[in-house]
Amino acid sequence: MTMIGRNWAVAIGLMLATAACGSSDPDAAQTAAPIERRPLPQSEFIPHEIEATIDELVAEINKSAIEPMQISVLLKSLDGFFAPIATGANRAMGELGVSGRATGNVLGPQSAETELKELEKFQNQHIKQSVAEGAEGIVITPVGEGNAAALDEAIADGIPVVTLDADLASSKRHIYVGILNEDAGELAGKTLVKMLPEGPGTVLIHGWADPIWADGVNRTRGARKAFEDAGYHVLVHQSIYHDQAMDVELMRGEIEDADPPVVGLIGMFIDSYRCVLAADAANAPDLPIVTFDFAPETAGYMRQGRIKATHVQRQYYEGYLGPYIVYGIKSIGLDAVKEILAPQLVEDSLFGLGVDVVPWDRVDAYSEFLDEVGAEQ
Repeated sequence: MTMIGRNWAVAIGLMLATAACGSSDPDAAQTAAPIERRPLPQSEFIPHEIEATIDELVAEINKSAIEPMQISVLLKSLDGFFAPIATGANRAMGELGVSGRATGNVLGPQSAETELKELEKFQNQHIKQSVAEGAEGIVITPVGEGNAAALDEAIADGIPVVTLDADLASSKRHIYVGILNEDAGELAGKTLVKMLPEGPGTVLIHGWADPIWADGVNRTRGARKAFEDAGYHVLVHQSIYHDQAMDVELMRGEIEDADPPVVGLIGMFIDSYRCVLAADAANAPDLPIVTFDFAPETAGYMRQGRIKATHVQRQYYEGYLGPYIVYGIKSIGLDAVKEILAPQLVEDSLFGLGVDVVPWDRVDAYSEFLDEVGAEQ
């Protein structure tokens, strides 16, 4: 194993070698078994439109004949928010592997605390190493713009690339799979609008305004549009992710000073639950609150009825779709894949997964669904 490989193995403690997929037999394409998807439990939270798209993609792949393909999946982390992405990617790689179509690894730091510059460096080194070792497809949750050059070099060698969770539109990546942030923000805003009293009133958004993070700005912009379209004044609070106490204290002051008064709060990220702490600090515990993601604190406040709904990204499906899309590009071609993905495809290359809207009184049912899928966070 090379030095880069040793660093990743030590960092993650996991290297998935998919089953029954080590063959280099030139006749393997003729003997590959049909892909059999693992069925998911019946649930109100299954996105049936996405499931139908995946079924169609798998059906077309099953008609194709191609030698086994080596796929490299590089994640920012295997923990926390990214754990369901790893679960989905592992499952897809396993299904492709059992059918004799793919080999590969799902790699990433075991902890989400890895310094981003170091992680970006490791990802770039692994991209180059994977290509040198024969990778024919790359799936990645990119750290940022610093990944673009390494990915473009791989693409220039004919390797399909799919980005997950965060897009890298400056690169030549083939398809992005994940949330469309402005649309998701607007949807979440409309969820809260239904709970608000008639105006005038102010809605406080625990969001993002710094252009350094475009996804955060876009999600916040979508929510703002929903409130302004409904006639409310909007106050955007810039999340202070690294300092909860300061974050809550500043929101407290903004709630107390708002004119017209605050009538509701919405949080746009995994630290959304801080809206509850701010409302309590401002002695306004009855304000309706809507959030994003499914942090344990968020689920706990939902059980108390303090958070009325949350909007959860479908990370499991991000990870699950990535290997299938890169394999599909190789086996049936990019145009054919895009035609199949068309129901969820925006601007020719953005696969919008949408979000699960979870009301407070369905929090336990949703938690059970995630547990059954293996997508706990």
